[in-house]
Amino acid sequence: MTQYETVPTDAGEARITWHAGTKPWAVLALGHGAGGGVEARDLQALAGALPAKGVTVALVEQPWRVAGKKVAPAPKTLDTGWRGLWPALAEPGLPVIAGGRSAGARVACRTGRELGALAVLALSFPLHPPGKPEKSRAEELLATGLPTLVVQGGNDPFGRPEEYPEGPYELVEIPYGDHGFALPKRAPLGQDEALGLLADGVAEWISALR
Repeated sequence: MTQYETVPTDAGEARITWHAGTKPWAVLALGHGAGGGVEARDLQALAGALPAKGVTVALVEQPWRVAGKKVAPAPKTLDTGWRGLWPALAEPGLPVIAGGRSAGARVACRTGRELGALAVLALSFPLHPPGKPEKSRAEELLATGLPTLVVQGGNDPFGRPEEYPEGPYELVEIPYGDHGFALPKRAPLGQDEALGLLADGVAEWISALR
């Protein structure tokens, strides 16, 4: 069952699309990236796969996206929007896993512990801008203070799995995937197979949090 909820925040109105879990024991809140919304293939794959495993998935649209703007605001404003809708995410009374893709992953890493999240899921964490490995954002990832899973495409220009520093997190690689987990036609596995790997990896990690 899918339900929609509009939540006022200090950054404007945000929107949550709830995908209710079967006998849910946790909520997985997922924010989108700076270049797209909750229609992203990885977010949709998790919203489709996890409810049957007892996890309610909440897809979060940041206020700038709800307002129809094309460009994401500064990280501080993204954090403000996320903080403002957190009470709605916690309303069901279940543990909340803070997550997101790209810019949304950074928000979850920066705010998860302060908001009382159970853990952090970082999809396509942008370790650095493309071609600029010296501008690392690893500190955000390493400082979550919570159980953290990174799911990264093998060909992500924002940081390939082998570029990641050692740290207190787990990493699942999606072979051949780019920043949006799209695969080239020459890849020996198909797009659906790749998304299946992503969903299975996340489901296995979440089940270990129980």
